[in-house]
Amino acid sequence: MNSDWQTYLCNQHAVILNNCVLHFGDISAELSDTQNKTIMTDLSHRGLIQFSGDDAKNFLQSQLSCDIREISSEIAQYGGYCTSKGRILASFLLWQKNQSVIMQLPASLVASTIKRLSLYILRSKVQLTDISNAWIRIGVAGPNISVLTAEFCKSANNSDPVIDKEISMLHVANNRMEVITSIENAPAVWERLKQNASPVGAACWDWLDIQSGIPVILPETQEAFLPQMINLDAIGGVSFKKGCYPGQEIVARTQYLGKLKRRMFLVHLTTTETIKAGDALYSADMVDQSCGNIVNIAPSPCGGYDALAVIQQSSVNTCNIHWQSLQGPTLKIKSLPYTLPV
Repeated sequence: MNSDWQTYLCNQHAVILNNCVLHFGDISAELSDTQNKTIMTDLSHRGLIQFSGDDAKNFLQSQLSCDIREISSEIAQYGGYCTSKGRILASFLLWQKNQSVIMQLPASLVASTIKRLSLYILRSKVQLTDISNAWIRIGVAGPNISVLTAEFCKSANNSDPVIDKEISMLHVANNRMEVITSIENAPAVWERLKQNASPVGAACWDWLDIQSGIPVILPETQEAFLPQMINLDAIGGVSFKKGCYPGQEIVARTQYLGKLKRRMFLVHLTTTETIKAGDALYSADMVDQSCGNIVNIAPSPCGGYDALAVIQQSSVNTCNIHWQSLQGPTLKIKSLPYTLPV
């Protein structure tokens, strides 16, 4: 997290741990606001990698599961970076800024992703740069999102000094956007947004990702899943019409020749125990073998936790699914906001 920005947020009563805003004083109230009000949050817990150079797009097209030709400054794309065995090392949001491509992913994966991708640049004209602290990203969500967007567009057209030429708005899901700006401009943007939105902690944004069925691969879940297992194919994060990339053969074979045994589901757990990404799940039909794993987890406004979990589809259809053991809390399966491919 940019140190100047951290100081500013602390002055706004943010409680920060490990470069992540935990809350602004009352996590329960913030979660409640996230359900039905317009909220805003700092996204410094997500890092940024910039890909620049004449060959940047061609390079990324040969490395990632999504189709780079579909991104622009207005259109972002979810995608995955896989091993040669098709297992996901990182999931991300990708967009274009000027002549560069920007990848947003968990800050904890930035260094390792840059290191691994750099091995394949060879003679390509591509530069990879960690720009996580160069741009401030503020997530905004809720029913007043269109009002906020209209206000910013109006301010930009009127050359408002608060809304400088470096600001951009990226729509990432229904009623959700990211406002991206420079550190110099960020406090003024935050103050402007705060007129119509309530500040909340990062867990609230994570909860919205979970409700949207958007997976975020973390260090605990690297190489645990194929792209289809975490529904990347359902949210446009896998292209079956582009050329080769690491793991492409296995991903394509799973799509066209195999029956996918595990899929990601939206679930709820009623418990006060600490649940983590990667935790194992169990069902009676699998006896003592795990039937799945937690992908992402966040406190629920209704109590307990909401989560995304990859689970054996046959187990979901026939058994109760439990956390950590057959005696553990039972998962309640909820409806995803999109249809899974057959």
